[in-house]
Amino acid sequence: MSWTLYSAWRATAPYRLRIGLALKGVTYDYAPIDLIAGEQREPAYRAVNPQGLTPALDIGDGHVLTQSLAILEWLEETRPEPAILPKAPLDRAAVRAMALIVACDIHPLNNTRVGRELHKRGVDPEGIKAWSQRWIRDGFDTLEPMIARHGRGFAFGATPTLADCCLIPQVYSAGRFEVDLDPYPAIRAVAERAAEHPAFQAAHPNKQPDAKPL
Repeated sequence: MSWTLYSAWRATAPYRLRIGLALKGVTYDYAPIDLIAGEQREPAYRAVNPQGLTPALDIGDGHVLTQSLAILEWLEETRPEPAILPKAPLDRAAVRAMALIVACDIHPLNNTRVGRELHKRGVDPEGIKAWSQRWIRDGFDTLEPMIARHGRGFAFGATPTLADCCLIPQVYSAGRFEVDLDPYPAIRAVAERAAEHPAFQAAHPNKQPDAKPL
């Protein structure tokens, strides 16, 4: 039985997972979920993922995995090569810290459901954009010196890690919210390197079956 990835083309959490799956060489069926139309809240998808968020990965035999970082860690445990976590415990902690800055400190504050709630509370589009920019910059201010210290082409070392799986989608999101990346040369360098890598190219939102013209 093939795996099925429930994904939304430009949402950053499934984008992370698509990168990890591509790095690991895993193939899967793609099931698009339209977040703008609210398909994630419909009973059909809630039966797959009761939380109503993307991604979800159906690996068969009744097993559906959720939460992008949990799935990426499971992939590393079950398919250890090529590794997306370093071998040394201190290095692994550094990579996880980078990933969590994105996944816990940046992304939750500028995702679709937060933007929708801000709109309901009367915040106009420019206010929502300023809100998102603030938290992206705050996280990138922290990530920039970490990547400058540890990066050797990618965020940590010379090969992609869990940190890059999270960083590159957040860079894409920063572009959507018109965040100036000039203050972040180390982050920009990683994004340029990733753009040349086949796994990151395959995972890009524009390459997904549900991609929409902007």
